[in-house]
Amino acid sequence: MPRSPIRRSKSRSPIRRSKSRSPTRRPRSPVRRSMSRSPSRSRSPSRSPARKRKTYSRDPSPSPTRSGRRDERPSQHVDKARRNGSRDRSDNRDNKREPPQQQGIWDPNVSRRQERERQMAERAPVVPKPSNDPAEEMKKLLNSTRTGGAYIPPARLRMMQEQITDKSSKEYQRIAWEALKKSINGLINKVTASNIKAIIPELFGENLIRGRGLYCRSIMKAQAASMAFTPVYAAITAVVNTKLPQIGELLITRLIVQFRKAYKRNDKATCLATTTFIAHLTNQWVTHELLALKILFLLLGQPTEDSIEIAVGFMKEVGAFLAQEASGANEGVFERLRHILHEGKIEKRTQYMIEVLFQIRKDKYKDNPPVLPELELVDDEDQITHTLELDDDDLDVMEGLGVFKHDPEYLENEEKYGAIKAEILGDDDESGESGSEESDDEDEEEANRAAVMKKMEIQDHTNTNLVNLRKTIYLTIKSSLNFEECCHKLMLIKLEPGQQIELANMLIECCTQERTYEKFFGLVGERFSKVNRDWAEAFQECFVTNYETIHRFETNPLRNVAKYFGHLLSTDGLSWGVLSVIHLNEDETTSSSRIFIKILFQDLVESLGLKKLNDRVKDPNCEEWFAGLFPKDNPKNTRFAINFFTSIGLGALTTTLREHLRNAPSAIMSRDTDTESSDSDSSSSGSDSSSDSDSSSSSDSSSGSESDSSDSGSDRRSSRRRRSRRSRSRSNSRSPSRSVTPPRSSRRR
Repeated sequence: MPRSPIRRSKSRSPIRRSKSRSPTRRPRSPVRRSMSRSPSRSRSPSRSPARKRKTYSRDPSPSPTRSGRRDERPSQHVDKARRNGSRDRSDNRDNKREPPQQQGIWDPNVSRRQERERQMAERAPVVPKPSNDPAEEMKKLLNSTRTGGAYIPPARLRMMQEQITDKSSKEYQRIAWEALKKSINGLINKVTASNIKAIIPELFGENLIRGRGLYCRSIMKAQAASMAFTPVYAAITAVVNTKLPQIGELLITRLIVQFRKAYKRNDKATCLATTTFIAHLTNQWVTHELLALKILFLLLGQPTEDSIEIAVGFMKEVGAFLAQEASGANEGVFERLRHILHEGKIEKRTQYMIEVLFQIRKDKYKDNPPVLPELELVDDEDQITHTLELDDDDLDVMEGLGVFKHDPEYLENEEKYGAIKAEILGDDDESGESGSEESDDEDEEEANRAAVMKKMEIQDHTNTNLVNLRKTIYLTIKSSLNFEECCHKLMLIKLEPGQQIELANMLIECCTQERTYEKFFGLVGERFSKVNRDWAEAFQECFVTNYETIHRFETNPLRNVAKYFGHLLSTDGLSWGVLSVIHLNEDETTSSSRIFIKILFQDLVESLGLKKLNDRVKDPNCEEWFAGLFPKDNPKNTRFAINFFTSIGLGALTTTLREHLRNAPSAIMSRDTDTESSDSDSSSSGSDSSSDSDSSSSSDSSSGSESDSSDSGSDRRSSRRRRSRRSRSRSNSRSPSRSVTPPRSSRRR
């Protein structure tokens, strides 16, 4: 029969092909080849690949043959051969894995190992690295370190300063230069509008004459990195310029040169930073307005998109100053911008920027003042203005001032600057003697000034500020999308101390104006009451005020207010102690207040659940808060509270009141017996002389008691008659079949 294709496919299986030696077979590594050729490997019993895969059991018992008999001799020979073979293999492996006890890298290939050992022997011996002398290393570091070079740790720098005794040496001056650069850079980086008055004396404490190049480079770098602080940097430069004008002149020179280079290479970012700094220096009168006008004419002479953007940003900062000091030139600039806008050759974005600038001018630069009030640190008489122009050819930036140079007259220059610093900051020794007298005079002047200002203080009796505040709060609440946005906006409103109650009242009034209660107002009140204790006290005061005037509310506002305070109580935004204001009885409550209490507690049950609310009511720590809501002083008030809570479906809250009312008669009787026993004890302790007077007056008292008893009896009868009349009138009013008119028979008679 012919073979089936299935058998042919089995004969061509990948397992069969793997046994054949094909040219694509992976070659064996040379290490294995060398190991297979070793004499120890040749002595071991050879095995075929198929036999390697075969495993033998270590069970010494002979295996049964096909006939069922046990052949002992072949199995013994096989076990012995297996043991001998395994022992030989283990010996070969041990010999193969143990490296020789010699230096170098062990390699199983003998020839390669010998060649490697020969090459390592020819190498030169390694010389150990000698330990460096700290003094030599320090001297080498001092001589090689330059400005902007390697960082020296402070501890190492301090050690170097201690070891150098000669202050006129180059090494000491280099260390002092690095310290000066670090100090100036740190002071400029941390200056703000709030701490500028404290930073200026520290800045004058450094040698600014020697480090004027460091100052200019540091302040220009800081201003370009954070343009929002440009007014602060301009203010501190204005103060420094009054005492050291050469620093202000050097800074303006470098700014002009930097603007020229940036304008030539079309660097818009650098031009924006430079023109902004020049604008604020112009506002501080450090540089003349002629420089600003020339920059504007250059930017608008052949306008491009970038130049117009730079000019618009420049005019936003310096426009208010130019409108005051050079109104004609300012009008020319705006005419040029209007002409560019009417031509329509620029993009929509640039047109919009020009329109925004015209709107800022129309608003009189209210958001872009020339100088902020807290940055007006220099008087007009003390200010020094530099008249440097944009097209000057003799501008020297003095780049060498930023590099360390050895000064042979270092100590003399330091003494000179010390005298200048003492003149600028004032000497402590001289001012200390007359300090007490000046302080007394200053205190008197301040007291007089405060008294005058108090007399001149304007008091607003028309509540205009309060009305404006309430309008702002109302519009903020109505314009918010969610409660988080509302809280954020309301927090930004500046409130004077004691005005928190106005915000709380406005929240409640806005809540009462809604047709149904909105949780938005409750969430806002909860957030404010949990932010600060002042807000929580304001909402507590609002609860007391609204409960006392609850009779003025209509039904819908009353419901909204009750749900609002129910939300605050359920979220613990409002202290439960405010419930002590409520006294639930017939005399101290009205229909409106009872409706308020009903809606309040129903909302609390919906939020907390009846069990949690009952636990809160029965908490002994909160017992005094609920004394008015669950009264126990009078049985009449107790019954009223029980009936009220039962009628609104919260009778489970009155279990303690019911027990108290059930035990009230026994408590009253025990109290009466205690009082009678105390009276009898006091009467029995009387003397014999008083007994006669008591006996003589007993007849009078007995007659009085009889009259009292008769009066009390008559009172009881009259009260019974009144009750019977009331019951009859009620039954008559309730029974529909009974008529008021007499029957016909009585009429005939």
